[in-house]
This record gives sequence, C-alpha cells and structure tokens, in this order.
Amino acid sequence: MSGVVRRVALSAAAPVSAALLATAIAALVLGLSGHPPLRTFALMIDYARTPESIVSALNRAVPYFLAGLAVAVGFRMKLFNIGVEGQYQLGALSGAALGAVVHPPGMLHIAFIVLIAAAVGAAWAGLAGWLKVARGVNEVISTLMLNYIAIAIAAYLLANHLASTAGASAGTATRPLPASARMPSLNSLAEAFGMSLPPTVALWGFLLIALVIGAGVHYLLTRTWYGYQLRATGLNAPAAEANGIDPRRMIVITMLLSGGLAGLAGLPYLLGQSHSYGLDFPAGIGFTGIAVALLGRNRPAGIAAAALLFGLLERSAQILDLDGIPKEIATIMQGVIVLSVVIAYEVVRRSTARQTARLVRARSADSARPAERAAAL
Repeated sequence: MSGVVRRVALSAAAPVSAALLATAIAALVLGLSGHPPLRTFALMIDYARTPESIVSALNRAVPYFLAGLAVAVGFRMKLFNIGVEGQYQLGALSGAALGAVVHPPGMLHIAFIVLIAAAVGAAWAGLAGWLKVARGVNEVISTLMLNYIAIAIAAYLLANHLASTAGASAGTATRPLPASARMPSLNSLAEAFGMSLPPTVALWGFLLIALVIGAGVHYLLTRTWYGYQLRATGLNAPAAEANGIDPRRMIVITMLLSGGLAGLAGLPYLLGQSHSYGLDFPAGIGFTGIAVALLGRNRPAGIAAAALLFGLLERSAQILDLDGIPKEIATIMQGVIVLSVVIAYEVVRRSTARQTARLVRARSADSARPAERAAAL
C-alpha cells in the first residue's frame, strides 16, 4: 500500500509543484516591474470568481479541451500531431460554409455540421498519416507544413468563393448559419447552480457535447481493443507487430481520429457565438491544445482540468489592463506551468524507475538466498 501511496504522491507533486513554481516566477516578474504580487493575484482571483468570468473561462476551455484530446490521442501512440491548428480551421470553415446552404431538419442540422467538420479535420490529418506510412515523412514536419497550407487554403476559399455577398461583413465571413444550426445556451443550467447571468453572457451548449466526446475518448482508449492496440504500438511497435498488430494501419487510424477531434475544436465558437467563419475567427487553439495535453498527461480528465486552468488564466488577465498591470503575466504563467510540468513528470518517471529497479534487485536477491543455502549444504 505504501508503494501505491508513494506513486500517487509523486504524480500529484508534479502539477502542484508546477503551479507553485509558475506563481513564484510570476511574482518575481511582477515585483521587478514594480507591481505588488499579492495585490495582483488578489485582483485576478476576485475577477475570476464572478459568474461572467466563470462562464467565459468555461467557453474558452471547451475548444482547448477538444484540441487537447486531439493531440493526446496521437501522443498515446508516440505521434505528434502538431497540425491541429490547420485541421480545426478547415473543419470550421467547411462546417460554416456547408451548414449555411444545406439545411437538414431540426437538430440534424447541428449534427451535419459536426460530421462535416470532423470529416474534413480527419482527412487533413490522414494526409500526414499517409505520408508517414507511404513515404516515411515525419509527422511533425508534415503536420506543421500542412498548417500553413490549410490556413492559406481557408483564406483563399473565404476571399474568392465562400464569403457572404450581402451585409456589412461582405467578403470577410461566410453566410450566417440559420437558427436551426445554432447551439442553444446552457444559461438555464448555470442559473440552476445559482449563477445569475446577464442577457449578453451565454454558456455555450457545445460544452455538453465536449463532455460526451471526452467520455467517449476515455472509453475508447482504456476499454476497447483499439485502445489496447494503440497503447501497445506506442510502447513497442516491433513487439506489437510480432503479436499481430499492424503499426502502419494504426498510424493512419490514429491520425484520422486525432484529426477528426481536431476538426471539432472550432465548433464551440462557431455554433455558440459567431455563427459564421470570418477573418476574425479565433486562432492559436491548436497550439494551446498541445500545452493542455501535456499538462493533462494525455488523459481526458486531466486535459479538462488543464483547459479550464488556461481559460481562467486568460479571463482573469483581462482585469490587469484596467489596473495598469501587463496582462502578459498570465501568458508567462501558462508557459512556466507547461515547462515545469514536463520537467516534474520526467523527474517522477525517473524516480519511479529507480524505485522499481531497487524492488527488482531486492526480490532477486531474496530469491537467490535459498538457492545459495542449498548449495552450501
């Protein structure tokens, strides 16, 4: 039991130490810039506790959560899908453009947009998987380059083929989605928990879909034959192949799944707020998803907590500008947290490996003593 407690304590020490280190470094930066650290942190905490801030943090966390899941699926098999940025941009653009002209009845309209975005993201990531399997191209290089291509394609299609031709936003955004393609807000659910929200604040309904997707990914990775194959291939591809698992096939399937999840990362904003894809569509979600996946240790529950932390930091930083404090302090904290967690997890891994090696040596020595006694007799 003590060994289990030790492992749990070591695992918990990593994120806790990362948060403490990030707070200490942020306090140092604030002190050097002439701003009282305690007062600054108090401002951020007070602002983050308001109902509007909680809703804003949740809304920010949902795209990060989906992007983090996409990255984590690849990480589980030692694949680094750095192309989530381009995959969700193309997925959101395709969903917005087709959703504005194809109108399935009722809730099928939202389902249609979700399927389109996932399919486009999967196809774009699948291209990188095919390049790795057929031509041996490293997925980091291919997905990174495909990001630039995807963003360029999205800009070209928006400027020349998909932009609306009516209204003040002509040429800058796709046609607005009809009412049937707009996710209802969860404000009534928030109010049931005692949160009083103004009419201008809406908790995006895609939050519920994201939670279902997270549960599905957890089940897929931990309770299915595919999840076992994915983990086995990631741990030791030659051994997995010797046991009948085709690593090349697993690479393609995993990249398709990762891209499909990535294609959904832009939908919370599309279906919950903007209702069209334009030049001001949020960027950087894919790269933040990498940090969120690392911080959450590639587990859906951890990724959800990390995404919420990033959302809270971004939201609470908004109050700093009003008080003359650089809001970039939140970005510094995010970066330090990620770096600290990566280092802390490596320390934990090495400590656990040394402990396991000591136990193996001790048991080997114990099993050898009876044989030595018998030989002596």
